[in-house]
Amino acid sequence: MSRGFYIGRFQPFHNGHLSMVEQIAEDVDELVLGIGSADDSHSVRNPFTAGERIMMITKSLVEYDLVTYAVPIEDLERNSVWVSHVQSMSPDFEVAYSNNPLVIQLFREANIEIRQSPMFNRDVLEGTEVRERMINGDDWEALVPEAVVEVVDEIDGIERIQMISGSDSDNS
Repeated sequence: MSRGFYIGRFQPFHNGHLSMVEQIAEDVDELVLGIGSADDSHSVRNPFTAGERIMMITKSLVEYDLVTYAVPIEDLERNSVWVSHVQSMSPDFEVAYSNNPLVIQLFREANIEIRQSPMFNRDVLEGTEVRERMINGDDWEALVPEAVVEVVDEIDGIERIQMISGSDSDNS
């Protein structure tokens, strides 16, 4: 039995993340999804709460033959202890997956196997693009699993991110 760890902010969980999970599922029996910046929400960069992101992930992965655990990981200002912080919040795992250069370096220094995967349509499928489309009223739904559309609707997420972006920007 093998267990992997995949960290992301998942703001929101999108088709690029789903593609990553599908690739990882070929390697492992179980997957821990670390919800990064779990303590942050209601900002343009992190509009959704940890609980909302857990809903998005759980509902998106329900039909996959993969045991998943979504684990909130709060931000730490001290990178030197970040990996042990992650380990303290997570079930044990053998291998970590990330494409973030800092995350890769931190896991390497902690002697944890880290694997990267080619990002799927990275230019379009990134959270920034999804959030910008939400703010501008453009087609964001095509970039995320159907379950994420349902969660965002349930929480009035579009109204939230549009309100936040209005208060964050200088409209004078």
